[in-house]
Amino acid sequence: MSDSQRTIVIVGGVAGGASAAARARRIDEHARIILFEKDEHVSFANCGLPYYIGGEIAERKKLLVAPREMLAARFNLDVRTRQEVIRIDREAKTVSVRDLNAGSEYEQSYDALILAPGAAPLVPPIDGATAPGVFTLRNLDDTDRIKAAVDASGQERAVVVGAGYIGLEMVEQLVHRGFQVALAELQPQILPLFDPEMVQPIEQDLRKRGVALHLGDGIEAILTGPDGQARGIRLKSGTELEAGVVILGIGVRPLLDLARGAGIEVGPGGGIGTDEFMRTNDPSIYAVGDAAEYRYGPTGAPMRIALAGPANRSGRIAGEHAASGRSRPMADVLGTAIVRVFDRVAAMTGLTMTLARRLGRPARSVVVVANNHAGYYPGAEPITLKLVYEPETGRVLGAQAMGGEGVDKRIDVIATAMHFGGSVADLAGLDLAYAPPFGAAKDPVHMAAFAACNQLDGLTDFVEPDADLSGTPQFVDVRTAREVADLPFPGVKNAINIPLDELRQRAGELDPTAETVVSCRTGVRSHVALRMLRQLGFERVKATSGGVLIRQRAWREQP
Repeated sequence: MSDSQRTIVIVGGVAGGASAAARARRIDEHARIILFEKDEHVSFANCGLPYYIGGEIAERKKLLVAPREMLAARFNLDVRTRQEVIRIDREAKTVSVRDLNAGSEYEQSYDALILAPGAAPLVPPIDGATAPGVFTLRNLDDTDRIKAAVDASGQERAVVVGAGYIGLEMVEQLVHRGFQVALAELQPQILPLFDPEMVQPIEQDLRKRGVALHLGDGIEAILTGPDGQARGIRLKSGTELEAGVVILGIGVRPLLDLARGAGIEVGPGGGIGTDEFMRTNDPSIYAVGDAAEYRYGPTGAPMRIALAGPANRSGRIAGEHAASGRSRPMADVLGTAIVRVFDRVAAMTGLTMTLARRLGRPARSVVVVANNHAGYYPGAEPITLKLVYEPETGRVLGAQAMGGEGVDKRIDVIATAMHFGGSVADLAGLDLAYAPPFGAAKDPVHMAAFAACNQLDGLTDFVEPDADLSGTPQFVDVRTAREVADLPFPGVKNAINIPLDELRQRAGELDPTAETVVSCRTGVRSHVALRMLRQLGFERVKATSGGVLIRQRAWREQP
C-alpha cells in the first residue's frame, strides 16, 4: 500500500468521483490518479442546474465547481473526459476504455479502482419519448438544451412529469420564466417520499400559483406534431396536456452494467454493495455516489440514496482508503434532504411513517405546529414538524418539516441527534440558541420532543392524523364553537364541542368510562384537555396528533 507509483483509477466525476480524486491526492502526493469521465465536464453543481435554467444563477461558469484544468493543475490529476470505461478485468486489474472522440479503445491498469458511474434519468418506454422538445436533466449538456428550448419557446407552456425534488425545482423555475406549467405525478401526492399531510400545503400553493396538478395519473405517451416535435403528453386517464417543453423528472436508475459485467455484487437495495470503507466484494474496487449502497441509519439495512451529500462523503472515504489502505468508516446515511418550492420549504431526514409502515418497522409520531421564531417578533411564520421515534426506547427515527425560514436548521439539528443515536428525551434537553428574531425559548424541536416524551412517559397518548376515527365512542373538540363551524373535524360524526375553558365545569356531560379522543386546532389545547380529563377520572383518553389542522391535510387519503 506504500508504493509511491500506485495507480488509482476513478470512473466518473461529479460529487463522488471528484471528491475521491481530490482526497486521494491529499493523502498520497506520489500516486498516479486517473479520472475517466464520459461527458465533457468532470465536476459541476448538478443541484444548481434548475436555478441556471430559471435565471437565479445568472452565469453558467458558476456551475463549474472544479474545471478539468484546475483539477490537473492543483491536484495533478490525469483527467480524461469523453472517455468511457466499458469493461473491467478484475484478474488482470485493467479497465478497457473507449475514447468517444477518436472511436478507439485501449487498456489501463490499476492498483485501486473507484466506481462513481452515477445514475441515469428514467425515460419510460412510451411513444414520443425521444421527440425534440422532451428533456431530462442530468448534466450540463442537458441544461444547455433545456435552457435553449425555454429561451426560444413561443408557446410558454410546459409539462413536468414527476413531482420529486428536481421536478418541483423545475416547476418553480419555469413559472419564474413565465410559463404556464402542468405537473403530472403517478403517486397521489407531490414529494412521494414524504408523509402526505406534510406536503399538502405546498400542493395548495402550487395551485394558487396557477400550476395544474395531475396527481395519481402517470404518463402514457408524448404527443407530437406533424414535424415530430413534442406538443404535449397524454396521461393514463386520457387527459391531454399541451406543452412545447416536456421535462421528465420521473427518477433515476443506477448505472450498474459496468459493475455487473465484472461480477461485482449488487446489494439488496439495488446499488453496488459496499462495506464501511466503500469497498465492493473485490477489495481493490470501491463504489461511491448514486450507484452505491450505504448503511441506512434508522434500519441498519443497505440502501441506495441518490443525494449529493452522501456521494461527497463516500468519495472522500474511498479516495483515502484507496490511497493509504485506511480511513475512517463511512457513517450511516439518513437521507437528509430539502427542497424549496416558491415560498415554502420541505425537508426530511430518516424514516417517515409511510416508510416505517411499509417496512413493518414499529414507529410512533407526533406533529406540532410552532412558529419559526418568537411570535411577538415581526415576521413569525409556522413550521409544521413531524417527529418519528421508536415506541419503546424513544430513539429518533426520522423527522419532516414544512414551512419557510428555519425549516433547514430544525431538520439539521434532528439529523445531528440521530447521527449520535439520540432519543426524543435528548432533543427535549438540547440547549439551542434563542433570541426573538431567530427562535423561541421552546423551539419547535423542543415542542415535538416534549410531545413525544409525554407519550413515552404515559402522560398522553396520540392517534395518528390519518387514523380512522369513525367508530370513536366519544370525540370531544375543545375549540370554540366558531372555530368548529369554520373547520369541522373531518371523518367524525357526532363530535361533542366543549371549549377548553369550559371543560372542567362541563366534564359531567361526558361519559368517563367511554373511550375518548380530544382534539383542537394544532394539539396544544387538546393536551391540556387530555391531562384534565384523565385526572377527573377519564382513563381512556387520547389526543389527535397535530389537531384538526394536520387532520384536514391527511384526511384526503381516506377511502
